[in-house]
Amino acid sequence: MRFTKYHGIGNDFIMLADPKDSLQMSGEFVRRLCDRHFGIGGDGVIRVAPGTGAAALLMDYVNSDGSIGEMCGNGIRCLAIFAREEGMSDADEIEVDTRSGIKRVWILEDGRVRVDMGAPIFLPAGIPVRWDGPDALHAKVELQDQVVEAACLSMGNPHAALFVDDLDAVPVGVIGPAIEHHEMFPNKTNVEFVTVESPDRVRMRVWERGAGETLACGTGACAAAVASRLLRDTDGRVVVALPGGELELEWTGGVASAAPVLMTGPVTKSFVGEFDPKEYE
Repeated sequence: MRFTKYHGIGNDFIMLADPKDSLQMSGEFVRRLCDRHFGIGGDGVIRVAPGTGAAALLMDYVNSDGSIGEMCGNGIRCLAIFAREEGMSDADEIEVDTRSGIKRVWILEDGRVRVDMGAPIFLPAGIPVRWDGPDALHAKVELQDQVVEAACLSMGNPHAALFVDDLDAVPVGVIGPAIEHHEMFPNKTNVEFVTVESPDRVRMRVWERGAGETLACGTGACAAAVASRLLRDTDGRVVVALPGGELELEWTGGVASAAPVLMTGPVTKSFVGEFDPKEYE
């Protein structure tokens, strides 16, 4: 089976074209394929199939631990370029069906890709997070040795953003999984650690649900931009700097005024290869 490896600022994916919509991906198959020592290696696998109805394409995303992902912002940007190279689309504007709804994607003249990520969800039941109140932007998460405040919201998948003073010193590998698996989050959650550097720039590290700490997370960058605008008064346009690179985010909405988050960033093709699916069953 042929595959192509892509990454969006270091968030890397094994891309599989499935024009007949016939490939079945088990959790074990994806875990073994994403293993960085015994497989191809990646933060997840994206199967691209023809869409139905208004959507031209279908994005089937599975995390590196074999769990299902509702949405992946860096992944859907990679999908747009991959689909063009595979001859599955020749459009500059594409509608893609995901588990969190149809997303509109634009391939820009400079080669970057912009995505309408939809409006953030603040209602605790829609995130979901176990928290009383109309929103969970000031949720208190009780850990074993401390209580942290997290701005919880959904970008089609759950996020908990923590504002920190020293981003480099944060024990992401300790706090991240503790919050990801906390009983407050029935579907687990992505965890962002955010430092605001200026009104138009924030830095972020991320512990991704189902993947661990990664170099970048598109939906996480969206969550960080939204939380920063609401709680730290940043601009409607902001650069989110991650270990793997930078994303441009635009959002001018509010808790009571829905508005889509627009995300723009680069896509890089790493390499093409082949594997025997039977060896990864």
